[in-house]
Amino acid sequence: MKGRTWSQGVTVWLTGLSGAGKSTLARALAAVLLTEGRRVEVLDGDEIRTTLSAGLGFSRADRDTNVLRVGLVAELLARNDVIVLVPVIAPYRDTRRAVRERHERNGVAYLEVHVAAPVEVCAERDVKGLYAGQRAGLVTALTGVDDPYETPEAPDLRIDTDRQSVAESVAALRRLVEDRSGG
Repeated sequence: MKGRTWSQGVTVWLTGLSGAGKSTLARALAAVLLTEGRRVEVLDGDEIRTTLSAGLGFSRADRDTNVLRVGLVAELLARNDVIVLVPVIAPYRDTRRAVRERHERNGVAYLEVHVAAPVEVCAERDVKGLYAGQRAGLVTALTGVDDPYETPEAPDLRIDTDRQSVAESVAALRRLVEDRSGG
């Protein structure tokens, strides 16, 4: 919106493959920020899928709808001075770009963080059993395996969770948030 001042809230979108560590990092960062008295919300992709986006499948259109819904909620919270951590795969660049543009139109900061790990590492972690299910033929359209994942071209931050500890990754995320939110 023209003439609007930027809010102190920010959306931090953590994108990456299943098992890369998005939710782990979001929860760990939220815990740190909450102890500092910051207003923080985590919009976890798995939780959103069972509530706000219940009934959506994994077609391109359904994935885009899910990401746009989450983006709207994140933008509304961040507009009201909440630090919003969004660990959601969001596999397509153009949909992530649409979410960023909505934030910018409304004077709300949006930071894209690529939480990266090789698919082999994600498959070893496989906390949800998705990779094992895909190998057994029970899961199809697994992002990064038999469905595309479009790596961010210019993320605000890239975290390689196969090379960085959770503590190192959270510290990098915290610096990014502090630089943007002035906190």
